[in-house]
Amino acid sequence: MKILILGAGQVGASVAESLVSEKNDVTVVDTSAERLRDLASRFNLRTVTGNAAHPEVLADAGAADTDMLFAVTASDETNLVASKVGHAVFNIPTRIARIRSTWFQSHPQLLESDCFSVSHAICPEQIVTEYIGKLIEFPEALQVAEFAGGKIALVAVRAVEGGPIVRHPLRDLEMRLPNTDVKVAAIYRHDRPMPLAPETVVQAGDEVFFVAAAADIRGVMAEMRQMDRPVGRVIIAGGGNIGLRLARALEDRLNVKVIEASKRRCEFLAGQLGSALVLNGDVSNEDLLGDENVDDTDLFVAVTNDDEANIMSALLAKRMGARRVIALINRRAYGDLMQGGQIDIAISPAQATLGSLLEHVRRGDVVAVHSVRRGRAEALELIAHGDRRTSRVVGRRIREIDLPPGATIVGIIRGGEAIVAEDDGHVIEAEDHVVVFLTQKRMIPKVEKLFEVGVGFF
Repeated sequence: MKILILGAGQVGASVAESLVSEKNDVTVVDTSAERLRDLASRFNLRTVTGNAAHPEVLADAGAADTDMLFAVTASDETNLVASKVGHAVFNIPTRIARIRSTWFQSHPQLLESDCFSVSHAICPEQIVTEYIGKLIEFPEALQVAEFAGGKIALVAVRAVEGGPIVRHPLRDLEMRLPNTDVKVAAIYRHDRPMPLAPETVVQAGDEVFFVAAAADIRGVMAEMRQMDRPVGRVIIAGGGNIGLRLARALEDRLNVKVIEASKRRCEFLAGQLGSALVLNGDVSNEDLLGDENVDDTDLFVAVTNDDEANIMSALLAKRMGARRVIALINRRAYGDLMQGGQIDIAISPAQATLGSLLEHVRRGDVVAVHSVRRGRAEALELIAHGDRRTSRVVGRRIREIDLPPGATIVGIIRGGEAIVAEDDGHVIEAEDHVVVFLTQKRMIPKVEKLFEVGVGFF
């Protein structure tokens, strides 16, 4: 597939890295020659320096025969104009635009074909806000990815010594939870996926991915570790777009404080928020955190625009007694270094957004994509079409399907009802939504091909 990416920032670079690794023909456009040189030195892709909203730049980048356009620059205006030009001048079939403004989100008619011609709009700030919201709902989880409108979820949890299932084989999970449908999708030990079998023993420190109905998530997590008390008090370090969205989402049900360095921004935040308390100060000021009782805080979330400030303030809050800390970290090397240490969860905005973008790239009928483990693994929700003659999956039991290594069918959504595929004897039916977990992203093309239908279907 020929793909044109406009913007070489964190989001654009993450999309480029993912798509190049899947052997797509990728071209990246940006005004910064330095950023483009860095990308070109790391990945096999083409770069064009220039303003992504200019038709001549898009023409030079090969827009005339491009299959898909990702307009993910930091400017809404550039992204919108590029989408319009891509449609009107170059007839690019699919145009995805990054839109930060809440105005466009509340007036979607402006994005339609007779206006800016955006096929799909994404807002990284809103995606990250919702991502953090799920981690607040399930404070023991490392990641929560929903399918079937939230009826089932893929959850990552760190097994801790003392958890009932720790030091026991997976087969004991079924015995301990006889009325719960749960499927363990993967176990990572020392950052490597473990072979899964009924006799596989869960060890303390393992990162366990499982699928269960929303109502059963807490019960399954309780087998892996001691459950935390619900989140009640939250300190948000940083009052930017994400900090404001998060405070708005939480202030009606939690005790929320926002710390922001800019006095002018604090005044703006105070006018936008209701019960949340806005504080003007340095997020890594020990005296300020002490005055605001960080030691009695359930969750400290560092979401400034500065990785170092997020890391330092989160580490300081943890040392001072905050029960759980989350830091927004753009640099992958920093995130990998900090995740699972004193910082409980390191979130990459680009990686959190990646799944929403990849939904439109995946071949076959893909409903949802969730990028997990900082982009190293993936969970797909695909629709099975055809019949036993024209499909490699329809009419077959899960155990009969020739899944590539590292791929596991973990759930089925049929007629609006979610089925956790804890039994490999389940039969896939036509129009089922099938949830597949992949520990190896390089196997994605094989899974997509598996769900393609033969010519006889048409």
